[in-house]
Amino acid sequence: MPQPGQHAMLPSVDHDEAARMDFVFSFKEHVTHDVAPGTKPIFEQRVEPKIAKDLGRAPKNRHEVHRSIKHDPYWQMSGSLSRLYQELKQEVGESIAYRRHEELSERARDLRNNAKHATLRLDPTLPVPRYQSAVDIHLMPGSYYTDRADDDVTAGAIYDPGVYLFSMGSMGPYNEDMGLAVIKWIKKNRPGFKPKRILDMGCAVGHCTLPYTEAFPNAEIHAIDVGAPVLRYAQARAESLGRSIHFSQQNAEATDFDDGSFDLIVSHILLHETSHKALYTIMRECHRLLSPGGLVLHGDVPFFNQKADPFTAFTRDWSTHYNGEPFWGTLYDMDLHAPAEQAGFAPENVVLDNSAAGAVPWMVYGATK
Repeated sequence: MPQPGQHAMLPSVDHDEAARMDFVFSFKEHVTHDVAPGTKPIFEQRVEPKIAKDLGRAPKNRHEVHRSIKHDPYWQMSGSLSRLYQELKQEVGESIAYRRHEELSERARDLRNNAKHATLRLDPTLPVPRYQSAVDIHLMPGSYYTDRADDDVTAGAIYDPGVYLFSMGSMGPYNEDMGLAVIKWIKKNRPGFKPKRILDMGCAVGHCTLPYTEAFPNAEIHAIDVGAPVLRYAQARAESLGRSIHFSQQNAEATDFDDGSFDLIVSHILLHETSHKALYTIMRECHRLLSPGGLVLHGDVPFFNQKADPFTAFTRDWSTHYNGEPFWGTLYDMDLHAPAEQAGFAPENVVLDNSAAGAVPWMVYGATK
């Protein structure tokens, strides 16, 4: 297993824990490269003919594929192994973080109390939105906002190495690939754009926030999330890496920043963790927060309902049904121009690009004010 980028908050592991992580990594590789590809011939040989017999035609969309293929034993086996991988990843991450929670909390306190770069502002009265509290996102018990002790950072300590395991290192040593892709898109499509103040919405542990400190070294950077444990971890992580970022516990739907506070607003896989209503609210808040000429770009996984055959779209929709991400599929069925235009952005200023170039392709969605 390749090694993630090192920093002071990354939990250390002993021999047995490292062996378990190597097993989970290899298990993911096996499922991804050896098991899951076998679903397509099964679909072509068994499922698609059955759909044609039952409906008198080929499947029109991913939903028709799912309704039929979920009864096939090969898909049940393949899907169960994918689900098992997610559960194993969370289990090994939790066992490592929980065993070291006191050490990690103390380390985060020391970094916070002696901070020279990153700051942290928490709001213990902030309500957790229902689209977060109603589901354990990514199958993580308690999700990413639950405090398990005083000054808790375990959610961050689980999520940070967990993303690296899930992506098998493909998102970079610090899991920053989507941030780099959004920055690359800005440099290509908005040459000369130099924001003075940047806001990252739904930052979690700050994986994708950090690249903005290098891309725009003169900018003042803020990052928000609803989860206190991930923010404590994020601030300590950024501080240990010498990055100047101001973290605060806020809901992207309604922040306490003044009108026109930012030249650039970004997010990275925030939108598919929200809801239909929240997406409209977030876009209105982005419009309020942007200065004239400012840019908002939400990075997310690429659309699968455009130029994708029903089977491919079905394979990309797995997380909607089996990974605690119920808004995933709904987001990609939406007309995303509507939330931007209702927020006040001019139709000609809306951005929707399904091929932002990172190590893997990403979608960027937003607008210029």
